[in-house]
Amino acid sequence: MVATKEPVLPFTDALVRLAHLVQQVFAEVSREQDLTPQQAQLLCLLVDGPVGMSELVRTLQLEKSSLTGLVDRAEKRGLVVRTRDSRDRRACRIGLTGEGERAGARAHEEVSRRLEVLAGELPDRQRELVAVAIGGILSGRPARPSRGTALAGERDPL
Repeated sequence: MVATKEPVLPFTDALVRLAHLVQQVFAEVSREQDLTPQQAQLLCLLVDGPVGMSELVRTLQLEKSSLTGLVDRAEKRGLVVRTRDSRDRRACRIGLTGEGERAGARAHEEVSRRLEVLAGELPDRQRELVAVAIGGILSGRPARPSRGTALAGERDPL
């Protein structure tokens, strides 16, 4: 029996299908952990520490009002807390509560585990090439600031 290769998808089609697959993984993990996919994404973004509302708007690609509603609902569930930014009283940073840290860590670990399983058959060299390609695509996008830093001029009015 001769093994046949699957046809190679055009680049953008492959990215779109990958994006859908990652969304599906978030949806499955969030459902199992009694979270919405948006809450799971929010918690995963906050596992490294508090983030300003402006950065969350950019990263999650949400309107400010939608993000405020998402944070309100997560806050009511005891998953996140708002704190004033020490450098700008008008700004607000969102951080995890103890329960949010546990839920965020579980969600992040499970999403990562499932994505690793999906990529498990790829040789290390291909995984590295994919990571480099994705890094190149993302390099033009604003990076999430590391813990305790803010983007220049970032203000998070709430």
